Amino acid sequence: MATPYRATGQVIAAPAPSVLSTNRVLRNTYLLLALTLGFSAVTAGVAVSTNMTSLGLLPTLIGYFGLLFLTQYLRNSAWGLLAVFALTGFMGLTLGPLLNAYMGAFANGPQLVATALGGTAAVFVGLSAYALTTRRDFSFMGGMLFAGILVAFLAGLAAYFLEMPGLSLAVSALFVMLMAGLILFETSAIVHGGETNYIMATVSLYVAIYNIFTSLLHLFGIFGGDE
Repeated sequence: MATPYRATGQVIAAPAPSVLSTNRVLRNTYLLLALTLGFSAVTAGVAVSTNMTSLGLLPTLIGYFGLLFLTQYLRNSAWGLLAVFALTGFMGLTLGPLLNAYMGAFANGPQLVATALGGTAAVFVGLSAYALTTRRDFSFMGGMLFAGILVAFLAGLAAYFLEMPGLSLAVSALFVMLMAGLILFETSAIVHGGETNYIMATVSLYVAIYNIFTSLLHLFGIFGGDE
């Protein structure tokens, strides 16, 4: 996660150079986000078409956190761009087996995937537009989001290893709310100058979108899936 932006009160109009810098970070972030989402969709499509099997929880976590730390380390160099594409491409590959599982397990599997995708897009566009147009400062959410994501992650692991469907359902709902908050927080950080690295801003928004999509897919599968 990005470092929370420390605000002292009202949002004050920034001088012209700061506005130009903020707009540049915002533009680069959304451009890179679009490219990485497209690349992730391609790798997910490859995994679906080849019927790729799941890597398993441990390899997935090792791959994700390893590439995340690599991206963090290289964030200020051109190699950071390669790292972020490696990370999002890897996450797309891990998404493929999940999509195959839903489309194979439910008669309306393709509809569930499309609905989750549409819901994710609506949440992201709506929250981003709200943060950009109102220019509200959401930096106060930083600590709560960090604690909430940590708790939800540990609860998700518990639900996986202890095979607790009820807890897994609650974790999915919690992740949707937390990732919605992360979108507001990260967009606000860019707008107010708290996030100046578009690579890390892209990673934060990508992770939010990825988790909202997978969480909605889980929820829709539970409540709307046709066996």
